Amino acid sequence: MDTKSKIVTLPLLKKKIARLRRRGKTIAFTNGCFDLLHYGHVRYLEQAKEGGRRVLVVGLNSDRSVRKIKGPNRPIVKETGRAAVLAGLASVDYITLFDEDTPAKLIEAIQPDILIKGADWKRKGAVGSDVVRAKGGKVQFIRYIPGYSTTDLIKRMTRSAKTKRS
Repeated sequence: MDTKSKIVTLPLLKKKIARLRRRGKTIAFTNGCFDLLHYGHVRYLEQAKEGGRRVLVVGLNSDRSVRKIKGPNRPIVKETGRAAVLAGLASVDYITLFDEDTPAKLIEAIQPDILIKGADWKRKGAVGSDVVRAKGGKVQFIRYIPGYSTTDLIKRMTRSAKTKRS
């Protein structure tokens, strides 16, 4: 599948999911900003994809959504670029953008069989977990790799740039 065909609108995604379910596929969903894609993201998405019949759908925060969550200096990479890079990963089957602060409406619309989140959401309560569990699905938490958050990487780059200017 070429990368452009992986980036879909919600109406098209819903049609694709219906076809995939008829073929016995399991729909897994995760979401995020995925600004400055790094090793931690890649490993997370590879783990989210595990399972032979699993189709991985990524809900990608729009630029507006990222700014609201992360602040006025984010995202670093525009949504079209972030979506294209995600689409280049073998572990990602489909990407759809969402403009809200949370993926609640998106999760309600696609009704994934598995909701996948980073382990830090276990204590907070993963948005959409109630929807997934209500239809008999499951919620899976994946441990983050220490030192690979985008925020931490940006802080390190900023410190490094300040040190070089001094």
